[in-house]
Amino acid sequence: MTKKEKILYAALRLFANKGFADTSTAELAKATGVAESTIFYHFGSKEDLLLEVLRGVRRDVVRHFEEHEGEQGYASGLEKVEGLLGFYLYLSGVMEDAFLLLHRHYPYMLARENAVCREQLEAIYNCFIEFFERAVAQGRVDGSVAEVRERKVAMVLFTMVDGLARFKTYNLYDAGALFDEMIAAARKILTSSPSARTDV
Repeated sequence: MTKKEKILYAALRLFANKGFADTSTAELAKATGVAESTIFYHFGSKEDLLLEVLRGVRRDVVRHFEEHEGEQGYASGLEKVEGLLGFYLYLSGVMEDAFLLLHRHYPYMLARENAVCREQLEAIYNCFIEFFERAVAQGRVDGSVAEVRERKVAMVLFTMVDGLARFKTYNLYDAGALFDEMIAAARKILTSSPSARTDV
């Protein structure tokens, strides 16, 4: 692992668990065994380091989802949606620090004034939503999903599963206890007739 990779790894862990504001560059330097000047040499500022951490989260999310899609032989779009919902919860455990960082308040505060940070956060969430959207679209084609607005439904599905992931991240509730209900709700949204829904 290079010095730069060590810094990124430590930054993800510390920003996620302590928070961005409460993590000093001196602490990052100590955790990685490098001088503070080395951090600034590679990243320029602590904010730039956060942005690079977010880019890494996006790359890892895409890689994991693409690998999952490639390994699974889903019989239908509906089955794929259900599989992706389960995989998202699984991934929130595998990438615990990344999800904890995404669930912290500071990146969104920074995004209000930093367009690059906003772009990075939007790119991460768009990746998640696009995986669900493609699965919904596949279901529309194969007949396993009713006539729905693919993007909007994908966003609703993502919101449901991300809410469960937040419960899991913060140990507020047993997310697994609600998994079956989430799948049942998703199935109802995706398969009910248009007249049974309120314009989803």
